[in-house]
Amino acid sequence: MQVQGKKPYNEINITPLVDLTFVLLIIFILLTTAAVQGIKVDLPSASSAKTLNAPKSRVIAVTNDGTISIDAVPVSLAELESELRTSIATTPDLAVVLRGDRAVQYDKVMQVLDLCSKVGVPSLGMASTRPPASSGPGGA
Repeated sequence: MQVQGKKPYNEINITPLVDLTFVLLIIFILLTTAAVQGIKVDLPSASSAKTLNAPKSRVIAVTNDGTISIDAVPVSLAELESELRTSIATTPDLAVVLRGDRAVQYDKVMQVLDLCSKVGVPSLGMASTRPPASSGPGGA
């Protein structure tokens, strides 16, 4: 006996699949752009700056208002210490790059440097920009 009004489906409804695909695409785009962007820091310039070629590194940024962040995530000094200890435990040859804003209080940068020394960071570098090349002693 067959139920009246019910007939078997002979095609697949792909609307839910398309909705799911778009939702996953939007989530992927949002997470990727959030991970790529860092903290905006106005770096000081140095004429003898060298490039760091470390495969495993963490970036600590100190903004001009004194906010400290590690890999673009704002943290307190206690959280930074915990994060650095964990990173050094898993990666003994960890390199840390300190990006201090040129207008930040010197005390904040010294607190971060002291903390890095305290936890035993094996390699520490300070980020800077290169000054613009001058056209010679006479200018122009």
